[in-house]
Amino acid sequence: MFEPQTYAILMLVAFFALLMIGVPVAITLATVGFVFGWLGFGESLFNLLPARLFGIVAGYQWMAIPLFVFMGVMLEKSRLADDLLDVMGHIAGGVRGGMGVGIILFGVLMGATTGIVGATVITLGLLTLPTLIRRGYDKGIACGAICASGTLGQIIPPSLILILLSDIMQLSVGTLFAAAVGPGMLLATVYIVFLLLLGWWKPHLMPPIPLAERDQVSRRQLWVRFWKVVVPPIMLVVSVLGSIVGGVAAPTEAASMGAVGAVLITVLSGRFRFEVLKQVALDTSKITAMMMFILMMAQVFALSFRGLHGEDLITRMFDWLPGGVNTDIWFMMALIFVLGFFIEWIEISYIAVPLFLPVLVAQGVDPVWLAMLITVNLQSSFLTPPFGWALFYLKGVAPPEVGIRDIYRGVVPFIAMQAVTLALVFLYPSIALWLPKVIGW
Repeated sequence: MFEPQTYAILMLVAFFALLMIGVPVAITLATVGFVFGWLGFGESLFNLLPARLFGIVAGYQWMAIPLFVFMGVMLEKSRLADDLLDVMGHIAGGVRGGMGVGIILFGVLMGATTGIVGATVITLGLLTLPTLIRRGYDKGIACGAICASGTLGQIIPPSLILILLSDIMQLSVGTLFAAAVGPGMLLATVYIVFLLLLGWWKPHLMPPIPLAERDQVSRRQLWVRFWKVVVPPIMLVVSVLGSIVGGVAAPTEAASMGAVGAVLITVLSGRFRFEVLKQVALDTSKITAMMMFILMMAQVFALSFRGLHGEDLITRMFDWLPGGVNTDIWFMMALIFVLGFFIEWIEISYIAVPLFLPVLVAQGVDPVWLAMLITVNLQSSFLTPPFGWALFYLKGVAPPEVGIRDIYRGVVPFIAMQAVTLALVFLYPSIALWLPKVIGW
């Protein structure tokens, strides 16, 4: 019979061991939680489990997840992204590196409307990567811009990461949405500045679109298409986020408005089909079921770990670190970054954040600022090999001449820029906190 904290250590070891051999995350969380909870306390530890699971299932705030997912999948299935990308390419394509900038701007718009990494990366990979290579773009830079653009939807609200963190950290969704605007725009700006500077320094890596090709579309045609294609999604995003941030509607109410708005945009564009609606409903159900199953199984893990005094173990671990609260924060950031090499953001959120949050909040760390640091850091989990999902999505649709080495090489500078953005948000907390303060959250 071991001490409870010894079981807590073995619990973490077993968790990572099962992940490494390929056991699904939800099954890993449940198996480790049940086994070590039973070893430590027997059946009594799980008397609280039914109430915990019911509390999760009955949580009103979770209704926003399927509604936001529905909004994103509907816009993705309507093929609105194709037209958006075409307009962006013609607007920015005349500048060295302009197509890369257009890809980032497309990622901002898609992130604010769909928030689905796979949808953005696959769309960009299919529509732009062959064209970029044909026009002389460096394969690595093209791949890196596409993958990085797809991850912007994880910080630009409405973001599923922010909804989950609001529950884990017991914060208002509206507050996190408002706080994420600054870091999200900063990250996109850092990407754009990098591409423009690289285009100026090494123009052969990112040549502009030839003038003859740009002249095929008149300014009047481009302006009309801009109003038809770009403005409706922007209006949808402003209405959804504005209603949340302004306190007019709760996140679930705004999410339902966004779902209806996405259907209306699809109808007005003449692309609504009942087959599309059926596929959107199925995809939304699958994504929501996966997230809720992981969330419920995380309760088993958390209940066992806390019952085995794992939180006390984490607290003592922080006491060993020199340098005070800043060192503690960066230790947490480093751990999240390393975990991003192996597991997804949902699991990281429900494993690392609950472990470290009580210690950092007890030291006076602003939880909203900390949530923004976590969100910026989690972007890297989509780009870091060997399990960066954006890399897999792009490889699945890339032309044969684009190898996995090109994709890995291309994302490295964008991972570095995410680190720069993280450092800026750390050094200047007002980047994240100014908007919540202005609107009085």
